[in-house]
Amino acid sequence: MEQRTVLSVGQCRPDSAAITHYLTSHFSVRILTADLADQVLPLLEKHPVSLVLINRILDADGSEGMDILKQIRLNAVQPEVPVMLVSNYADWQKKAVENGAVPGFGKAELGRPDLKSRLAQFLG
Repeated sequence: MEQRTVLSVGQCRPDSAAITHYLTSHFSVRILTADLADQVLPLLEKHPVSLVLINRILDADGSEGMDILKQIRLNAVQPEVPVMLVSNYADWQKKAVENGAVPGFGKAELGRPDLKSRLAQFLG
């Protein structure tokens, strides 16, 4: 099975560990991480990415994840890469989809079976 690459942006260490564990337990993936917005586009320039996961509020500096989503959609590198917002709040998920994301998930959903099928469409 071909290994896919996931870029995880702005997660705190415990959430990053939980998300990484979940993804590597269910899919053949390698995880790239970025703590800050200005690290995202350079990583997308260097690596073909199958899915980007962006925290609603970046842990490192408190900035908005939605701004990164908008940057990705305006950028010429991988403008069509699927992006999911990591947030338990339905209103934020709705805003993300309106800004070009695919439906994301919150950390509370990591054990739910429907999450695996939602991620499988991007991660095989």
